[in-house]
Amino acid sequence: MRRLWLMVTLSLLAVQAWSASFDEQLLGVQQRWAQIQYQLADDDKERAFEALAVDAEALVSANPQRPEAWIWQGIVLSTYAGAKGGLGALSLVKQARASLESALALDETALDGSAHTSLGSLYYQVPGWPLSFGNDEEAKRHLREALRISPDDIDANFFYADFLLDQGEPERARVYLEKALEAPARPNRPLADEGRRHEIQLRLAGLH
Repeated sequence: MRRLWLMVTLSLLAVQAWSASFDEQLLGVQQRWAQIQYQLADDDKERAFEALAVDAEALVSANPQRPEAWIWQGIVLSTYAGAKGGLGALSLVKQARASLESALALDETALDGSAHTSLGSLYYQVPGWPLSFGNDEEAKRHLREALRISPDDIDANFFYADFLLDQGEPERARVYLEKALEAPARPNRPLADEGRRHEIQLRLAGLH
């Protein structure tokens, strides 16, 4: 009986260690993304995101049942595409969409609905047919789902506001930008919060 108890205890410790390792790796990707996005010069971003995409792929390969890994692969690939630009970015945004759809299939609520937020932002920012899959109706659907899941999330509010600006609705956008500014700070992600709030303030300044 004691031996069985010991085996169960060791198994639980192993699971906890694996979980902590995953969390640490995910946080590493998140923090490196923020450093690249908000601290590197534009000319340096493409190569840095390319390297981070390799790490994100490794995280997914080792943890294919974790929606958080798929979400961050999608985020990294989409921002890598933005840094790359041009027709060469189109394959990257398609890969990003596939990653985010994989996350949704596992758990649409993971990371406060970030898969919906990121997928919605892709749909309104990429070109439409025949170049790519851009679609404003799909963007609206996903961004609203993100707000349903996490109505106070900084990213969900920011990207819905940005979508509304893209649609020519500045006063509606203002409501969501102001709400995004009031969002609670995210533990372990101060640089991402600082960078996002700066983007929010720039858009609010543009409305005056």
